[in-house]
Amino acid sequence: MPLLEEGRDRAWYFLCLMLLLYVGARFLRLFSNTVPAVLIVVLHVLPPALFAIVHGKRLYTTRGILAFVALCLVVGAFFESLALRTGFPFGRYFFTGLMGPKLFQLPVLLVLAYIGMGYLAWIVGLLMLGSPGKSLSGSKVVFVPLVASLVMVAWDLAMDPVWANIDHAWVWKDGGAYFGVPVSNFFGWYLTVYVIYQAFALYLRDRPVQPIAREYYRMAVLFYAASAAGNMLLLFQARPSAAVVDQPGRRWIVSDIVGVCVVVSIFVMGAFAVTAWSRLGLEHREWPQSHLGATRVCRP
Repeated sequence: MPLLEEGRDRAWYFLCLMLLLYVGARFLRLFSNTVPAVLIVVLHVLPPALFAIVHGKRLYTTRGILAFVALCLVVGAFFESLALRTGFPFGRYFFTGLMGPKLFQLPVLLVLAYIGMGYLAWIVGLLMLGSPGKSLSGSKVVFVPLVASLVMVAWDLAMDPVWANIDHAWVWKDGGAYFGVPVSNFFGWYLTVYVIYQAFALYLRDRPVQPIAREYYRMAVLFYAASAAGNMLLLFQARPSAAVVDQPGRRWIVSDIVGVCVVVSIFVMGAFAVTAWSRLGLEHREWPQSHLGATRVCRP
């Protein structure tokens, strides 16, 4: 009688649980007037981070995912702290109390966000270039970080105006052309995550990856897609006012901010997710048999 392999069974269900918790957090946001804000933030950040650690352990081993986590924490904290003090590379801003506890002005939960969404964007970028189940080598060592950085910035492009000017999780001191967010923020994001990804790619160069079933890759793409789809719920969230005013005093229409978030989620994040999913199907025939096997084994 076929049974799920024990180790894979536990990991698979844990990943499913993290995805469900994240989806629940997106729905919970509809009740932000009654649910503590910090709980919503925690459920937006921790499930993706835990997903990344468990998924990354299976793909890159414990040492590999710890290297990724360390890069996210160190590089992310460095650039965020630098920007809080100098304005480079994101722009001049500060965090409110919405993001929870801070360490030297920097919310702990924000740095953890680099791990979760950063890992998901890495996997999506990896799949878009058709590199699952293979050692990272040659030009892929450069191109995967470049593409994965775009995937990550797309996430920020969708969510930053909402979290900054509607939810007020952080405040841009000088405002910005992109619905109150400075354009420099997105170049800063690209620089930050590119440094993380390029360092990780150099670490992975010519190292073998662990054979995992395609469903594990699909789960990561589905998680990224869930982040994009969750932004659709913003259309149904009650707002206390029809407009918001940024720090310099410029007025922005809330429905316009939500609208651009939805558009970016569908046509940019959605396009990345669909491309990664389809490329995974195209690569199916070229994978080693050990990567393609179902997650089931038979009793002797």
